[in-house]
Amino acid sequence: MINVNVPKSAMNDVYIPYLENQARTQIYFGGSSSGKSKFIVGQRTIYYLLQGGHNYLICRQTKTSIRGSVATEIVKVINEWGLQDLFGVNKTDGTVTCKNGYQAVFAGLDDVEKLKSITFNKGVLTDVIVEEATETKQDSIKQLMKRQRGKVEGDIKKTITLLFNPILQNHWIYKEYFSSLGWAENQKEYNSDRLSILKTIYKDNRFLEQGDIDDLENETDEYFYNVYTLGKWGTLGDVIFKNWRVEDLSGMVDQFTNRRNGLDFGFSSDPAAVTVSHYDKMRKIIYLYKELYETGLTNDILADRIKDLLGSERIICDSAEPKSIQELCNHGINAVGAKKGKDSVTFGIDWLKQQTIIIDSSCINAQNELQQYHWKKDAGGNSLKIPVDKNNHLVDALRYAYENDMANRQPVSMSAEISNYTR
Repeated sequence: MINVNVPKSAMNDVYIPYLENQARTQIYFGGSSSGKSKFIVGQRTIYYLLQGGHNYLICRQTKTSIRGSVATEIVKVINEWGLQDLFGVNKTDGTVTCKNGYQAVFAGLDDVEKLKSITFNKGVLTDVIVEEATETKQDSIKQLMKRQRGKVEGDIKKTITLLFNPILQNHWIYKEYFSSLGWAENQKEYNSDRLSILKTIYKDNRFLEQGDIDDLENETDEYFYNVYTLGKWGTLGDVIFKNWRVEDLSGMVDQFTNRRNGLDFGFSSDPAAVTVSHYDKMRKIIYLYKELYETGLTNDILADRIKDLLGSERIICDSAEPKSIQELCNHGINAVGAKKGKDSVTFGIDWLKQQTIIIDSSCINAQNELQQYHWKKDAGGNSLKIPVDKNNHLVDALRYAYENDMANRQPVSMSAEISNYTR
């Protein structure tokens, strides 16, 4: 154990009672900007690494997103607490190693089998943290718990911690952990030896900037206000897409030869979103069987990820970013811009609603989007035929992918698309 005076004054008061929480399964959820990630991923992880006996596996659905959005939380705390001499950070894989030999490693859940090869310099895996847990499959969480094998030191307890903003009550996390408790809408916590739940919102984060507070409090959409401002499990009645279902498509991939690929650009707060699908035109069925949904991807990295998904196949991209399209082409991607046209969003939505959309069980983000994509409402609560422009990145990518099928349109040629940029 390394004796360090941990500055609890740097922590939000609501989390301090949970600093030494040892419940087997722990859930920290609620609204945006509540400070839960900084406390769990950053502060508490450093606290336990200094004590010794604890090794951490910190996960998100994809490895790239974990490196970009989560690993930095630990580094920030190391710097803020002046502990640079006690920790080393591997620049290649992000692994954080304490001077006492205990570690925090990062991994994506896109291939749970690869987690079996993870080892530690000292001791066994004791603590698992899953960021954005609503992106994951239930089976992945079960596999992670099985990965926590081996004898621990002293009275240390093994834990798995899920962090997320709630989405809809039909999500597996709600059914697995909340339904049986009879979770009340105004309930903030539940604690037992096996399960601990804490709900927090932006008001619990005393370090939040006023601009962030204003954005959350001024949210006009009822669903997003309830979920991201108030941290409530959402319910939606008037969702846009009801013509979809989930199946295991892994045994059909070799038959998917009539492929359509789409890309919606994103970087920091919005993800880059790619859909890979097969179109059964005769039966009007779209089989969406691969997705990419990641933040923090520069165009060179995005190009590599697209190559892994598509090879040399054509991908139709959001034409609002001609520079990015050109950069993808420069990296060997067969990228073209979508020809959107007047009312292309509503036109594309109407066309997609006339198809049957079958989503592979592995495409969690596409499922989450289609569950949440809904119409705006007027002051009287009546739905308008205007979609809320949030959580629709994969939906937009799907529209681009099928634009040519919708109206016999041709994608914009690169020379026309980037003429202004090249000049």
